Formats: sequence, structure tokens, C-alpha cells
Amino acid sequence: MKFTAMTLCASVLTFLALPAQAAGDPKAGQTKTSMCAGCHGIAGWRTAYPSVYSVPKLGGQHAAYIVAALKGYKSGERSHPSMDGIVGSLSEQDMEDLAAYYASSYSGPAK
Repeated sequence: MKFTAMTLCASVLTFLALPAQAAGDPKAGQTKTSMCAGCHGIAGWRTAYPSVYSVPKLGGQHAAYIVAALKGYKSGERSHPSMDGIVGSLSEQDMEDLAAYYASSYSGPAK
């Protein structure tokens, strides 16, 4: 009985330790990246509008963070002229799919 309880507890803890998967579909997300690749797909890309800054690399980023950021742009909590225009056309499923794709596509550090 004690062995069974310990095995059950270990199984539950192992399950809880697994990384959470995005609710999106990475394959579907890959088909939706054309609007992202112009900035986020170029290693070391910097934008000059509205101010100069390095564009963040999305590959390997946590899916939950990507979804939260996209929702922030859509709600107005975050703002950037390019992102505001792009995110306005995304559904929640699009956001989840893009996040799942980028979370699963780490290609190493930006050059």
C-alpha cells in the first residue's frame, strides 16, 4: 500500500513537472508567420520607428509569454505601431498557433 501511494505521488509530481504545451498548433502557426517574419525573422534586426530598438527574437520564447504579449497589443496595454496593426487581425486561435510555433522553433542565439 505504501509503495502504491509513493508511486502515485511520484507520477503526479512527474506530470506536474512537464512543460505546459500551448493550446495552439505549431504547424498551423507556421503558416501564419508571414506577417511576423519581416521583423522577427531577421537576426539582429533593429527598427527605427517610432524609436531605434532591437526587435525581439521569438524562436524559443515561452508560448504563454507570446500569447500574453499579443493579447496586450490587441487590448492596448502594449503599443507599437507595427504590432498594433498586425495583431488587430489575429484571432485568439491565431495567437495560440503562432505562440506554439515560435515556442517550438528555437534556432540558437541571435547573431
